[in-house]
Amino acid sequence: MSIQLTDAALQRMHDFLARDPSAVGVRFGIKRTGCSGYAYTVDLARDVADGDSVIDKDGVRVLIDRKALPFVDGTEIDFQRQGLNAAFVFRNPNATGECGCGESFTVGPAD
Repeated sequence: MSIQLTDAALQRMHDFLARDPSAVGVRFGIKRTGCSGYAYTVDLARDVADGDSVIDKDGVRVLIDRKALPFVDGTEIDFQRQGLNAAFVFRNPNATGECGCGESFTVGPAD
């Protein structure tokens, strides 16, 4: 199982964690939503749940629910600024399609 974080994503996650010392890390996952099926979630984690996979990268602990692993394995997380907008950007080798707005994705015909 592998999740990659770019330097920009690492810096952004460090910034979030520095503002909330009670957080144990960053939770990365998915939820069913959008016009294509799934959307990514990135939140501060308050605890490590049973079944979480934990990746430590340069002082950032990323927690991933085991149910999300098949959908996000191999994903690269980046953080980009474009004009006034700033957001995490996901490059997921498992995604077989994305909606036009880029907010949701599919992973194959068996969704």
